[in-house]
Amino acid sequence: MKEPPKTLTTTCSGIASNTTERQSSLEDINLDQFLKTSNYEDTVKQLDIYYGIVKRQLLRHQSPITGLFPVMSTDQEVGSVRDSVYCAAAVWSLYQAYRRIDDDRGKSYELGQSTVKCMRGILQCWIKQACRVELFKQRQSNQHALHSKFHLHTGEEIYSDDFYNHLQIDVVSLYIIFLVQMITSGLQIIYTQDEVAFIQNLVYYVERAYRTPDFGMWERGSKYNNGTPEIHASSIGMAKSALEAINGCNLFGEKGASWSVVYVDIDAHNRNRSIFETMLPRESSSKGVDSSLLLTLSFPAFASHEERLVEQTKQNVISRLRSKKGFKRFSRDGFLSKVEDKSRRYYHTGEIKDFEGYECEWPLFFIAMIIDGVFKNNNEQIEEYQNELRKCLHTDAYSDPVVTMYYAPDGEGSYIKAPSQSLFLWGQSMFIIAQLLTAGLLHINELDPIRRYLPSYNRPRRAGRYSAFQGKMFEETPDGTATDLVVQIVLIAESLRLQAMMATYGIQTQTPHEVEPIQIWSSTELIKVYQHLGVNHKIGLSGRPPRPVGSLGTSKVYRICGMTVLCYPLIFEVSDFYLYRDMALLIDDIKTELQFVGKYWRLSGRPTVCLLIREEHMRDPQFKEMLDLLAMLKKGYCDGMKVRIGRLQNLISSSCTEHLDFMNQINLPNKENSFTQVNHEYVGYQSLTDVPKAQTYNEQKISVEHYKHKSRNEIIEALRHMESIYCLCQLWGILLNREGPNFEVNGLTVTQALTQLYHRAGSLRYWRAVRHCSSLLHHIVDSISPFITTVLVNGKEVTVGVIGQKETVFDKPMTPAEIQEVMYTTVQPYDVIQAVLQQEVVLYCGRLIATNPYMFRGILKIRVGWVLEAIRIYLQISGQASIDLDNLSPYQTYSVTTSPIGGMFMSST
Repeated sequence: MKEPPKTLTTTCSGIASNTTERQSSLEDINLDQFLKTSNYEDTVKQLDIYYGIVKRQLLRHQSPITGLFPVMSTDQEVGSVRDSVYCAAAVWSLYQAYRRIDDDRGKSYELGQSTVKCMRGILQCWIKQACRVELFKQRQSNQHALHSKFHLHTGEEIYSDDFYNHLQIDVVSLYIIFLVQMITSGLQIIYTQDEVAFIQNLVYYVERAYRTPDFGMWERGSKYNNGTPEIHASSIGMAKSALEAINGCNLFGEKGASWSVVYVDIDAHNRNRSIFETMLPRESSSKGVDSSLLLTLSFPAFASHEERLVEQTKQNVISRLRSKKGFKRFSRDGFLSKVEDKSRRYYHTGEIKDFEGYECEWPLFFIAMIIDGVFKNNNEQIEEYQNELRKCLHTDAYSDPVVTMYYAPDGEGSYIKAPSQSLFLWGQSMFIIAQLLTAGLLHINELDPIRRYLPSYNRPRRAGRYSAFQGKMFEETPDGTATDLVVQIVLIAESLRLQAMMATYGIQTQTPHEVEPIQIWSSTELIKVYQHLGVNHKIGLSGRPPRPVGSLGTSKVYRICGMTVLCYPLIFEVSDFYLYRDMALLIDDIKTELQFVGKYWRLSGRPTVCLLIREEHMRDPQFKEMLDLLAMLKKGYCDGMKVRIGRLQNLISSSCTEHLDFMNQINLPNKENSFTQVNHEYVGYQSLTDVPKAQTYNEQKISVEHYKHKSRNEIIEALRHMESIYCLCQLWGILLNREGPNFEVNGLTVTQALTQLYHRAGSLRYWRAVRHCSSLLHHIVDSISPFITTVLVNGKEVTVGVIGQKETVFDKPMTPAEIQEVMYTTVQPYDVIQAVLQQEVVLYCGRLIATNPYMFRGILKIRVGWVLEAIRIYLQISGQASIDLDNLSPYQTYSVTTSPIGGMFMSST
C-alpha cells in the first residue's frame, strides 16, 4: 500500500489518534462512497476533527463584535468582505455536514450562528453606507461604491476611496450568492423589512455590472495597475449568478411573507449573461486570461453552463497560468513578487514587463480545481490536483494542515514562500471545503442547496407565485434558440374602426375594451410600479431606479393588486426620440423583438408579446408592409421562430405570470394611464384605399446662416413670415443659442416652439427637420448605453465627432447622461444634425455586432463620423447623389449601415 505523505500523517496523528485512514482524504478518494461512511462513530470523529480545525484556523480570528474575518490571521484591524464570505462558507459547510448526525453537542448550532454573525456583520457594515448604494444606482461611480474593507472590530470605514479600490462588483455578488444558499439551507440571516429593502437595493447595485468598469477580484483594475477600472468577465459572471440565485427568493425562508421576496429585472440578467459569454474566454481588455474565471465558472458561482465555452475558458487558464506551485493570477502580475516595489501603490508605464517570469503562484487554485473535480465527478482531476496540493502543505503549531498563501519565484529556479506564521484565511476556507467534500462528509447538494452547478432547467423548481430562472426545457439549436418554444402574440387595435379594417385582411385583433378586465399598460407605467420596490425611508433608499423595462420584462403577464396587466414593448412607446415614427424601422424592430424574446427567454411559462396597431400606423404609406408581416405571423412563424397569435384571454393560462405582491392600492397608477381605446362615431374605413395617408413632404434645403448676424427683432420677424419648416428650425436654433430655451415669442418659449415643430415635421416624415429639432432639444437615443457596451465587449472602440474636428473615444461603458454630454459638446457645435445622426449609427452598429459579429473582423475602432461619410459616398456611387444623407429615413440609414457594402465601407474607414 502506498505510504501517505508525511505532512498529512503528522497532521492526522497530531489531531486525533486512530483516524489516519479516514483523515487522509487527500490520498484516498472514492466518490461512489459519498455519504456512505463506514459507521456512525467514524463520521462523528471525522467531523470533530474538522470542528477543531475550523475553531483553531478560522473562528479564533472572527471578530466577536462584527463577525468579520481578516485576510491574514495576523491582521488585527482590517476586515475583508470577500475573505469573510469565504470563511463563513467554510464554517457553514461544516454546519451542513453536522446536521446529518443526531447529537453534535451544540456544535452545529454554534457553527450556524457563527455563519449568521458573519453574514449579518457584513450586512450591518453595508447598511451604514446605504447612501452610497443610492448614489451608485444613479451613476455607477467608484466614488460611491460600497466598501469591501472595514475595521475588523468596529465595522467602520477604514480606507478612503482615494486610498483603496473599493468598487468590486464580484464581492457584492458573492455575498448575495451565499446569502441565498445559506437561507435555503434553513439559516435565518435577514430579520427585518429594512434589511429586505436593503438586499433588494443590492440587486439594483449589481444589475448593471455589464457596463460598470470595476477593480475586479484582484482589487487593482487593469493589468497595468495604474488606478484604472475596467470591465471584468469575472465580475459580470458573479453578478449574473447572483441575479439568478436571488430572483424570487424569500429572504425570510419558509416563514416569509409576500413583501420579503426579492425581484430581479430579467432584462438586466440577460444583458449580463450576453456580455459575460461574449467576453469569454477573456477576462478583460488588458487581461487575456485570468485565474479568477475558475471561481466564476465553477464553485461558487457556476456562471455559465455553455459547456464548450466553459471548457475552452478553463483550458485557456490551465494552459497559460498553471505552474509548479499553483496558478498565476494573470500574466505579468507583479503583486507580492520579488521585483515589485512595495512602497508604491501604482506601477510606472511599461513596468509590468519586468514582472514576466516573477509572477506569484497561488495554491488556492489547485483547491478550486479539486472542488471543480468533485462537482464534475472527475476522479482524475481530483487526484491530479491533490498531488500538486500536497507539495504546498505544511503544518502549524497545532499540527493542522496549512496551505501556503503563495510562492514567489526568485528568478534562479527556486521560490520564496509566504510567511508561514500567518494563515491566508481565504485559502484555508477553500481547503476545508475541499477536504469535507473529498472525505465524503459533505455532499455537493449540501454545499450548493440551490443547485447552481446544474443547468437551470435541471434545478428544483422553487415553489411559490414568483417567476424564477428555470431555463429552457426544450431542445436547443446550436445558436441557443429553443426549437419548441412558442412566442405568444396579442394584437391590440387602437379603435373599432381599425379593427374592422384589419378584419377585411384576415387579421383578427382585439381592442382594449375587449380584453377587459385585463389592462394594457405602457412599460413606463410598469416602471412607476417597480419604483415602489425596495423603498425604505428609514435608511434613505428610494427603490428601483427609473430604468426601462426591456423586451423580456414586457413579455410577462403581471398580477398587481388583483389586476391583470400586459405591457407593450418599448418599440411601441411614443418616445422623445424620433425613431418610433419610421414604420419600416418599426416593422424591422418587431421581427427583431420576437427573435430576441424567443432566443433569450429563460423563465417558465411562455413569453407573451403585445403588438399595438395605432391609427397613425394605418395612415403611414408603408402600412401595407405591416399587414404583410402580420399575415406572416398568422401562419405561425417569424423567420423560423414559432409564434402563436391568439386572444389574450386564451393565452393567459400558458403565459409567464409575475405577482407583484409588494404593491398596495394606494400606490397604483391611475387607470386612465393604461392604453385606451379611440372611439369613433362610425366605422368608416373598410380597406386601405379609404384611409387618408400621411402627407409626403419635401422642400429645398435652404440655409439661414446669415441670420446669425442679424438682430433679435429681425429673426422674430422672419419667424412670422417663414413657411419653410427647415428654415424655421434653424431660426429657432439661432434664438435658442442666443437667448436661451425659456425666451418667449408670441407666448411660446423657444423649447415649446421647437417641440411643436419637431412633432409637425415628424408627422410629415420630413427627417431633416426632425433631426435638426431633435438635436436642438438634446434628445438621446433610448437605451443607447447597452449598445455601446455590446460594441466594447466585442473588443472594438467607438469614436464620435465631425471629420476634421477632435473625436471622442468611447473605450469604456458610459451612462446615457455622459453619452448625451459628449454628443452635444463634441459633435453638435460643428454639425447640428450629426449629433443625432451619429447616435443612430452607434445604435445600428450595436445591433449589427450583436447579430453579425463577422462583419467587424479586423476592425479595432468604429469611427462614426467616417461611417456617415462612407454612407454619403455610397449614395453618390450608387446613383443616389440627389438623396441627402440628412433627409434619409432612419430605416434607409439603417439599411445602408448594415448592408455588406455599408459594412465594407465601415471596415475601410
